[in-house]
Amino acid sequence: MSILTLDQLRFQPGTAPLFDQLSLTISGTGLVALAGPNGAGKSSLLRLLAGLVEPNAGHVRLDGHPLSDMDERERARTLAYLPPEGRAAWPISVRRLVALGRIPHLKPLRTLTPDDQSAIEAALARTGTAHLAERGFDTLSSGEKARVLLARTLAVGARIILLDEPMAALDVRHQLAVMEILAAEARAGALVIVSLHALDLAARHADRVVVLDNGQVVADGPPDRALVPAILERTFGVVAPDGLTVGGLRLPS
Repeated sequence: MSILTLDQLRFQPGTAPLFDQLSLTISGTGLVALAGPNGAGKSSLLRLLAGLVEPNAGHVRLDGHPLSDMDERERARTLAYLPPEGRAAWPISVRRLVALGRIPHLKPLRTLTPDDQSAIEAALARTGTAHLAERGFDTLSSGEKARVLLARTLAVGARIILLDEPMAALDVRHQLAVMEILAAEARAGALVIVSLHALDLAARHADRVVVLDNGQVVADGPPDRALVPAILERTFGVVAPDGLTVGGLRLPS
């Protein structure tokens, strides 16, 4: 079981702290949604959890050990991170792009092993992109690109998957498709942590919702407890009348 812990964390990327004395534990498996308005700290929290930035004080721990103490390759095999607005910097085929997810597993000067090839094929299949494998990434639609980038992330085979707004530019159909893929990964035993603006998707698919506002956790729990009208109004400025439904869940007053 994976246990990610933020312990009395302070993070100050600018002139003022974004997080100050923030503590949070995310453990086990399942799909965890990070929700909150713009500037709440969702992206920064994911980057801290991925070990891409260091806190000014406090610790990010994985299974009780500081994340910063992990070997970089081991960390890359354990935590797969998909940044927002992912893209390829040069023309490349879909298969080769997905194969980049296996880099943390490759030994120096070695080529892909049969296990690597199997992981690539499985990631293409799970994301419904196998038929695109020989296409150029730059020729794909936005929805296809999103699923291919997700395939590259899944190809890592990490037990923790971190995704920052993977559906920001997608239409509703493709948003649903990506969320169903993430939910399936969680059911298969991964810990999936994803930042979202679409509260209906969080309510429908997430096992747990962590709501951030001004660098603080203002709600944390199952969707029907975290996305209550009082939180929606205070955090998002949305007036929620009695009987409001988000993602098919009836929210209590």
